[in-house]
Amino acid sequence: MSRLDDTFDRLLARDEKAMGLFLTDGFPETDATVPLLHALDRGGVDFIELGMPFSDPLAEGRPIQRASARALANGVKMQDTFRRAEAFRAESDTPLLLMGYVNPLLKYGIGDFCRDAAAAGVDGLILPDLPPEESDPLTEAAANYDLDLVFLIAPNSSDDRIRAVDRRATGFVYAVSVTGLTGSDLDGTPTIDEYLQRARSLVADNPILVGFGIKSHEDAMRLSRNTDGFIVGSALINRVEELWADDTLSDTDRLDAVETFAHELKHGVPATAS
Repeated sequence: MSRLDDTFDRLLARDEKAMGLFLTDGFPETDATVPLLHALDRGGVDFIELGMPFSDPLAEGRPIQRASARALANGVKMQDTFRRAEAFRAESDTPLLLMGYVNPLLKYGIGDFCRDAAAAGVDGLILPDLPPEESDPLTEAAANYDLDLVFLIAPNSSDDRIRAVDRRATGFVYAVSVTGLTGSDLDGTPTIDEYLQRARSLVADNPILVGFGIKSHEDAMRLSRNTDGFIVGSALINRVEELWADDTLSDTDRLDAVETFAHELKHGVPATAS
């Protein structure tokens, strides 16, 4: 079983929702990524999505667009991302997925990419702009290197589409909460609830997690009523951006604050009160 499978089985046995957090590699500084990953780990994250910086991140709202642009300005390359994934894996068994877009993988070479990702200790891939029906080469390469491959559904996905995504996906199915960008406001929650209930009834082969627009523990608990967990990206990016803009804080202060952010997002209370 994969690290993701083991994680979901453990959480299911405890009737606990999974929390995944997204962080862009090389943001806000290249030497901050690995310490930030460990801070999230200490904060109780169940799996981490490490963003591969890209110049045209189509599904992302402004916070993650800014983070990606800043990482690229910091000179981040794919090999850097693999190296930092490997450094994190050397000290943690928490599942780590790479999230990004297809073009850099095609340029790198699909087989080479999957080989190097697996060698770095990566557990899976999420590529929002990869249609499942066009994924055969990556599906084969990912399977060869025991990498999970996550696909996305959205509120406008048909029942047949959701079933097809479930058949293709390994690891989990990523349910986008709104038809929009990361960081979007969660308006029309009853409609979102109906969509997630429908998705829950159709996804049979994988856990299902909800993401996009979750900013607080309350958001996370409300939306994950009909899923196995939740994913947060933009809210974390915003928090990291704020912390690194505050010159009065030490690096230790910043990392402690990120750890606290992760813990409160999942549990709703400070670590000392849990």
